[in-house]
Amino acid sequence: MNPNERRNTQTATEREEPVGAPVVRGDPAVTGERARQAVGFDPNDPESVAEAARTVRSFAESTAGTDDHVFMLRGAAACAALVRGVGSYKEAAERAGGDVSVSFIRKWARVHDLPQSVRRHVARGHIAPTAAKHIARVSGDARLHLAWATLDSDLTVREIRRLASEVNDGTPVTTALTNHGVDIGTFEVSLPPDVYLELRRRASLEDTHPGELVADALDGYFD
Repeated sequence: MNPNERRNTQTATEREEPVGAPVVRGDPAVTGERARQAVGFDPNDPESVAEAARTVRSFAESTAGTDDHVFMLRGAAACAALVRGVGSYKEAAERAGGDVSVSFIRKWARVHDLPQSVRRHVARGHIAPTAAKHIARVSGDARLHLAWATLDSDLTVREIRRLASEVNDGTPVTTALTNHGVDIGTFEVSLPPDVYLELRRRASLEDTHPGELVADALDGYFD
């Protein structure tokens, strides 16, 4: 099957879980023992919204947790819940108080709205929260393309920022990545020796590339 003829699949590019819910932060498989301390924020509960406001201000003023991915996801959750709870970015900034800006809240609320498939990599430390902020600036499949390129091509935060800007300026994400030297869809896969031998054998007999057989197999699996 030609890769360009493959069916389109519905892939989540936005958050599907309730705003403020510690879905990733509360998963022991991702955050280990820290999952027990995961704090959720309910935008429909005034007390929880008040707690979100305090958390946002603390998050904005703190420098101790800048290398703590889970801490930053918690701050992002507070930003998103606060916005949802009060109704606007401006009101959220006013409720948080201090030097919290509309821009700060908007950026981190967008991170909270990324799909779980991306947020799990942020929580594990595979994608820097500062890179996630730029990934969240784009929409649709562009978010996933930038996220997976970050993982597969070791893109820096500066590179992600530039790519996000190009996409928002109208450049198709695949074009932007290709121009940047990213070989989209290419990454290393480790197989058991017997599976590897059989894959190579069948690809040779069918006069095709092993990657095509893998793509066909995965296409059927995902279906």
